[in-house]
Amino acid sequence: MGTHKRGAVIEADAAAPPPERPVRDRYFDTLRAAALVRVVTYHTFGWAWAGMVFPSMGVMFALAGTLMAKSLERPAAKVVKSRLRRLLPPFWFWGVFVVLAMLIHGWLPPWQIIYWVVPLGDPPGNHWAEQAWEILWYLRTYLWFVLLSPLLLRLFRLAPLPVLALSLTPVLALNFVWTAPDNRFGSALWDLSTYLFCWLLGFAHRDGVLQRLNPVLVAALSLAALGYGGWYAFSHQSDYGTYDLDSNPLAQAFWSAGFVLVLMWAKAYFRIDFARLTGFRRLDRTVTVFNARAVTIYLWHEIALILAVPLIDQFWNVPAFEKYLPLESQWFMFGIGWVLIAVFVLVCGWVEDVAAKKKPRLLP
Repeated sequence: MGTHKRGAVIEADAAAPPPERPVRDRYFDTLRAAALVRVVTYHTFGWAWAGMVFPSMGVMFALAGTLMAKSLERPAAKVVKSRLRRLLPPFWFWGVFVVLAMLIHGWLPPWQIIYWVVPLGDPPGNHWAEQAWEILWYLRTYLWFVLLSPLLLRLFRLAPLPVLALSLTPVLALNFVWTAPDNRFGSALWDLSTYLFCWLLGFAHRDGVLQRLNPVLVAALSLAALGYGGWYAFSHQSDYGTYDLDSNPLAQAFWSAGFVLVLMWAKAYFRIDFARLTGFRRLDRTVTVFNARAVTIYLWHEIALILAVPLIDQFWNVPAFEKYLPLESQWFMFGIGWVLIAVFVLVCGWVEDVAAKKKPRLLP
């Protein structure tokens, strides 16, 4: 009798369909892919207006906040460990090449080289490789948000809307009340304060807070934040030398808050999922690759743009290239940069699979 029951269970298990893989949210995936494209575009052309058209970093922090809130349904220690495991190996792999290149070019590392192991502060580097390592502020800020999220989520759930509104207070205080020190600690405070609202906005989306908001209220709050951020950016050009949001933390904070609020609220209120994207196979495939290789693209894109310059210089030695190709155009460099990014995705992207405990693949 017992044997018969065990056999029935085995047969039932064998007949049961395999568990379905979780369905990706194509709306969020598309926003993340668009944010990465905007980052590469900005670092190629340096357009000051690019951040106003699409504040990519605010979008990326909001998406990360949503995923973090979802993950924290599990024990916090395991979630933080998982996030560190996914982030640090690709960073270490990339860092080996950058640090080695700086050493070859005469860099003498100080004791702060420890930040190349765990980027809780900005890793040190020489001027020669600054274009490559200056992007690490995002990883440092993301890492701090991950570590603080168990506490931030508890605080947020005590009073979601008041905490969300007050999350813009730190950047106002740093701008008007207290000047942060000009060091790693001060830089971290500025970046955390600038994007705190966006990170908590991800919490609000995950907890269903946004979909309960009145559309008129959302429109009013969004326009107010955008208006203040835009006004502050343009009215303080003389202080920062530009209206570029990346140079003005207060303007960045409010513009990103207003912009990302609409994106996240619309997702929740209208239940946007971009499910039809799967009907466009190539586009859908591109979005998939961008999301599976987001860390690789972000880390290696500046190196790709750096290498594009000497590569294009070699094209001038080929008469046909000199005559028929727009070698002086930044758009041509932009295209070459993406070709090199694709190479780095193929050559280095597998590290993200290893970090996620998946079988390494050239493309996901």
